[in-house]
Amino acid sequence: MGALDGYNVLDLSILVQGPQAAATLHDMGASVIKIELPGMGDLARVIPVSPDDPRNPYYEACNRGKRSVTLDLRTPGGKTAVERFVAETDVLIHNFVPGTMEAWGLSYEHLSAINPRLVYATGSSFGPVGDKAGREGADSTGQSEGGLMFATRIDGGPPVMNGAVIADHVGCQNMVTGILAALLHRKETGRGQRVDVSLVGGMIYAQASEMTYTLLTGRNPERVDSGHAFVPTLLHTVEAADGWIHLLSGTGPGWPIFADLLDRPDLADDERFLALMLSSDDRAELVAIIDEVFPTRTLAEWEAVLTGAGVRYGLVRDYEAIVADEATYENGYLRRVEHPDGDRVVIGTPIRMSETPLEPGAVAPELGQHTEEVLLEHGYTWDDITALRDEGVFG
Repeated sequence: MGALDGYNVLDLSILVQGPQAAATLHDMGASVIKIELPGMGDLARVIPVSPDDPRNPYYEACNRGKRSVTLDLRTPGGKTAVERFVAETDVLIHNFVPGTMEAWGLSYEHLSAINPRLVYATGSSFGPVGDKAGREGADSTGQSEGGLMFATRIDGGPPVMNGAVIADHVGCQNMVTGILAALLHRKETGRGQRVDVSLVGGMIYAQASEMTYTLLTGRNPERVDSGHAFVPTLLHTVEAADGWIHLLSGTGPGWPIFADLLDRPDLADDERFLALMLSSDDRAELVAIIDEVFPTRTLAEWEAVLTGAGVRYGLVRDYEAIVADEATYENGYLRRVEHPDGDRVVIGTPIRMSETPLEPGAVAPELGQHTEEVLLEHGYTWDDITALRDEGVFG
């Protein structure tokens, strides 16, 4: 049993921010119907692994366990179908540009009049109001206008885009949080509400500490090397003999032990490094020592000595290394599941619940796979379905 067993979700969204939120609700036990445009479907369907491999990582990751219905929401029949679905829906999700659903006659005000208990969640790029509200965007605009590309610069260098769609996934988690809070409020009041999140807003919130530095000082934090922008301690990524490792401690009370690992016992009593916080000059001197010593040992060797010494560190792992790590499966971050095409591994969940464990779906639906099934469940007859097809509501 999942925490959201018995809840119905209507997912009108595309790509990542909205679909991943709906997928998370599915993993919590909700039933999810995904509405897609006839003929094309979710844009994520046209982003393949490669020109020679038509599988779709974005679609597979964000739509497991859902049922796919094709409807053209711009048609009278498509609009009416959504209205009928909404009457039995707990949560509706979309991430169209603000104003789009209103133009189609599917505003929150209209749909909540049909079902006052409806939680209507929207995800945008820039937020629902303001001079940028009507602009289209994507994960990268969330990263750029939300400050992340600035934050990932090093030594005043050019902006750096994160290679993962991090703004989309932060937006997804914010949307899920808002939806769950709205459902709790509905339990007390009997009424749903509108929930708005955005890519830019999510990025600003995700950098709350760094943004607060600017609010307090009136200036931007400047990142040096691979460390934190304004925490003057040892945060350094260094190359070992066969890979990279990130150090996040070593100075402070444990410095004498770390100095011995660096083959610098002469510095064990150096008060500069017995302090947790370092001046920029002292940090630069220590980094130079580390950069000289670490290439002399392998990652496995450094893992053993750093773990034994209690020095905090993290291996810089690529995705292949993560997939090969059994602890990733033991914690449920990746899950081995049965699939019609054979056993496969899917993204699990970072959330563990003792009484209502999350269960990721295994199969993402084919385009329109469940259209007739879902229409019949909502009171349509076969004659009605034929009429909708003739109208062009679905293919």
